[in-house]
Amino acid sequence: MPLSDGPRAPAADALALEGVSFSYGRHAVLDGVSLRVGRGEFVALAGPNGSGKSTLVRVALGLTAPVAGQVRLLGQAPNRLKQRWRVGYVPQRAVVVDQLPATVEEVVASGCVARRGWARRPHPDERERIDRALDVVALADRRSVPITELSGGQQQRVFIARALVSEPELLVLDEPVAGVDAESQARFRDAIVTRCHHDGVAVLLVSHELGAVADDLDRVLVLRGGRVAFDGPPAALTAEGVSLGVHRTDLPVWLEGLT
Repeated sequence: MPLSDGPRAPAADALALEGVSFSYGRHAVLDGVSLRVGRGEFVALAGPNGSGKSTLVRVALGLTAPVAGQVRLLGQAPNRLKQRWRVGYVPQRAVVVDQLPATVEEVVASGCVARRGWARRPHPDERERIDRALDVVALADRRSVPITELSGGQQQRVFIARALVSEPELLVLDEPVAGVDAESQARFRDAIVTRCHHDGVAVLLVSHELGAVADDLDRVLVLRGGRVAFDGPPAALTAEGVSLGVHRTDLPVWLEGLT
């Protein structure tokens, strides 16, 4: 049974940005960006290098304050969201794992602390949630293996499991399959689709490599020059001559030529 953490503010969307702008000095990075990710929705965010994707993620999560506009994270301003475990975040490079003296299970278990806090004793259901998260990313048989002995793709799956173990309502993933093998991409797809469609978790996936999840996406957002240049279903990209599933290089080429 999930832990009870008191009443939650109702929210129609897991994430909503309205007219958000951000600048580094005189360099505008985001220019009036408005977007939404609905509850249980699977949305991909793509865009050429330098389009502002990473900055958008930081602003959305409350790690950076916008200079204009409004952000709502699970119905609240990011700095007012006390239950941070409700948002799972997997950055492109979660940690420097070369010197991380921990097993797969220990890394995943550390995600439980975000929900219960350091001062509280482990909840009886944490073991079940750890087992379930490891099963979702197909790493249950590697639970006792030091994370340093895993491949890059397997390590990313460990950090996805760490984010999932707190049972978040929104999962934000920044280039989780960049440079990983085809098997890990397939495992990633299975894990995310299970969480998004079966458990109702909203997912914002930042990636150029959408082939593994092309058939599962609800919408694709394209950021270019700090603005949303496209927001629609994958079928609308097909109408533009872009195939996300078969010709995986189509999307990057199309992004660079987008006007």
